[in-house]
Amino acid sequence: MGINLATVGVVMAKRGMLTPGPPHRQARQLYTLARWGFGLAGELRQAAARSPKRVAIVDDQRGRVTYGELLDRSMRTSEALRAKGFRPGDKLGLLARNHVGAVEIMTGASAIGVDLVLLNTGLSGGQLAGVVEEQGVTGVIHDDEFDAAVSELPDTLPVIRESDWVADVDATPVPETVDKPNKNGRTIILTSGTTGTPKGAPRKTPSGFGPLVTVIDRIPLRAEDTILISAPIFHTWGYAAMQLSFALRATIILQRKFDPQVAKDTLEREQCDAMFAVPVMLQRMMELPSDPGGKARRPRLRVVATSGSAYPHGFTQRFMDEYGDVLYNLYGSTEASWVCIATPADLRRDADTAGTPPLGTIVKLLDEDGREVTDGETGRIFAGNELVFDGYTSGQTKDFVDGLVSTGDMGHVRDGLYFIDGRDDDMIVSGGENVYPIEVESLLVEHPAVREVSVFGVPDPEFGQRLAAFIALRDGESLTEDEVKEHVKANRARHVVPREVHFVDELPRNATGKILARELRERITEPQA
Repeated sequence: MGINLATVGVVMAKRGMLTPGPPHRQARQLYTLARWGFGLAGELRQAAARSPKRVAIVDDQRGRVTYGELLDRSMRTSEALRAKGFRPGDKLGLLARNHVGAVEIMTGASAIGVDLVLLNTGLSGGQLAGVVEEQGVTGVIHDDEFDAAVSELPDTLPVIRESDWVADVDATPVPETVDKPNKNGRTIILTSGTTGTPKGAPRKTPSGFGPLVTVIDRIPLRAEDTILISAPIFHTWGYAAMQLSFALRATIILQRKFDPQVAKDTLEREQCDAMFAVPVMLQRMMELPSDPGGKARRPRLRVVATSGSAYPHGFTQRFMDEYGDVLYNLYGSTEASWVCIATPADLRRDADTAGTPPLGTIVKLLDEDGREVTDGETGRIFAGNELVFDGYTSGQTKDFVDGLVSTGDMGHVRDGLYFIDGRDDDMIVSGGENVYPIEVESLLVEHPAVREVSVFGVPDPEFGQRLAAFIALRDGESLTEDEVKEHVKANRARHVVPREVHFVDELPRNATGKILARELRERITEPQA
């Protein structure tokens, strides 16, 4: 699953990472990487060593911050954490949106061996308290807007507001140096928790350039790009985007909350080279009204990289018709990191594909007996690469076969492309027939009246299980339950017709854009006889 050095060199040269610079800065960059490694603290330091005056982050409140200034603030943060009593191995919870202060805390904690637990901003107070207890968090720093959520945390737990923390860091002198700990702090990312309690998954620190090369070989990011990161940096995709950006010495644009119009304006104003997002963000951008005067320019985007959930059928091609062939979609998970990456060419061939495995990645589709299925057959997806996780913080893990981890999804291969057929626990047996909800979702989302839809199985006293559909309609459109059922009956087998249809204003989603199936299930009361 490794990548040979020759390939690493070729890809890095192609992406502008080996461009000559001042010899003393290049030497300091290499020394820093050798000393600090490829974690977040090391990547920041190598970027600051090579390009200290380059803008690292454009923050929607604090403006432009250079790599040199960001490193100074990170070192101050390390000192401020020590002054608060944090020591290597302690667990600091961070409840924050996308902003430069959050990045300072992430890099500052890692640099002194403190483990960082990235808390989901969509958690309720009760959920937050449960996660903090389960993860053994010893202190929390949070954005001021989350005062209500943290109010349910134990009184004995140190809790610091962002505004107070910024004042502490401002008052802390820049230390001459921060000694590297024996072991860098871990970053613990929570699973999405769409169907249950979020679990903590420690993120591996890359041992070399392999993971970076794997991604930029398929997704053509370049050194010193300007990158808008709209995906939440507390979750896998946004965090990975930040790591990649530091490695490339890119200029990162962060905005606390995603607004489709603001994002679109930012892409044009800053002439961004790339954007990292989750699919629903692009869907909201495409729903914006057309520019009546025709004055809006297409941004100079070369890459729009997304991950986190599937797109509605046909959406990817519509997006590329509007923005150009710039869309790259990574299929992966918190546990497996990346599995497949779909390029614009892949998505033009088939809008629903997950693409193909990138460099250094092994993917196998296995049947119930652990044997590989043939092309066209559906199997459980197992994947392996350099950053597959070692298990949850609770001690639990996922299924492994020959070093490959289960993604929890079912899929198939057709004409060399990989496709996702749904979660391995989504398939239901209704009246003796196997039913995949995604088959119905893909059909319904193509209906002109449907904005978004979620279909899943619920218990049924007569058929064992039945399909329930939740549908949000487009503005001004109407649709009845009978019309939905007739539409499915006319285009699919009778046994996949939903037995109940619910219309909602919008589907509940978490901060990473995934639909919260458990909230929808709670709206279904007693099984219908």
